[in-house]
Amino acid sequence: MSQPKSKLLIVLAFFSIYVIWGSTYLLNKIAVMELPPFMLASIRFTVAGILIFGIAKTMGISIKITKKQLLNTMVAGFLFLTFGNGVVVWALKYVDSGFAALEISAQPLVILILMRILQGKKIQPMSLIGVALGIVGIYLLVSQKQIIAQENSILGMIMIFACMLSWAYGSLFVGKADLPNNYFINTGYQMFTGGIMLFIASLAFGERWSTPNVWSLDVQISMVLLILFGSIVAFTSFNYLLKAVSPEKVATSTYVNPIVALFLGWYFLDEAITVQSVLAAVILLTGVYFINTKKKLVLFSRFNRKQV
Repeated sequence: MSQPKSKLLIVLAFFSIYVIWGSTYLLNKIAVMELPPFMLASIRFTVAGILIFGIAKTMGISIKITKKQLLNTMVAGFLFLTFGNGVVVWALKYVDSGFAALEISAQPLVILILMRILQGKKIQPMSLIGVALGIVGIYLLVSQKQIIAQENSILGMIMIFACMLSWAYGSLFVGKADLPNNYFINTGYQMFTGGIMLFIASLAFGERWSTPNVWSLDVQISMVLLILFGSIVAFTSFNYLLKAVSPEKVATSTYVNPIVALFLGWYFLDEAITVQSVLAAVILLTGVYFINTKKKLVLFSRFNRKQV
């Protein structure tokens, strides 16, 4: 029974990082229009970490970890959450939620290049096609005049790319790092430590804090959804998948995330979906497919067959 159960967990975990994470762009966009970005992210992850520890205690799950595991969860928390997520939330002040999701859809391309640089992994011919398509797609996305004309939009684009590098390196790091065996506890420590570092960043940037009772209802709802689903459920699924499957497969969440984010941004926030953005999305996601496909590239195979 363990194998079917394991397969079911993987399917549910993929659904979580595909759909739930796709909706977090909208939720973050709603909240960051009212709250300072690092404060927002700090509250989200710190509260989520504390809730995870509380749930673990209630279930009788030990939260004890070694010093090495604590250090590794802090590193992962910084790469994924403090920088990788906190700066994306900041960038959402200047770019649309759907645009941010589309740019981040190039994540598998970044992971592939880092694996080549850091691990010496050979890039297969199909993946090379994916890289080329990804570059074209990114160019089409970021070269739109109506987007470039927005204040600080270029800075937002650059910082989102920096976050992609952080997430890519984090994905490779946790794949080999000594982390807590329990994925729930692993998530809790990454959330809590990442949230504390975001709190320090918020103080360093002089952000003005406020209490939930003065937030609008939309922001209150967004924060609850971000904490419970976007943080606890989806990030636990993410950590589970990084150990259960390869980093490249985990990165395929970028197939669905931008589609969900584009639709929700258009429906709830009236964000424009341009023809060029749609074309960029098609090319980018096609590139992601080529990067992750296991099929072989066979050129002129019919000429290689023996004539009969």
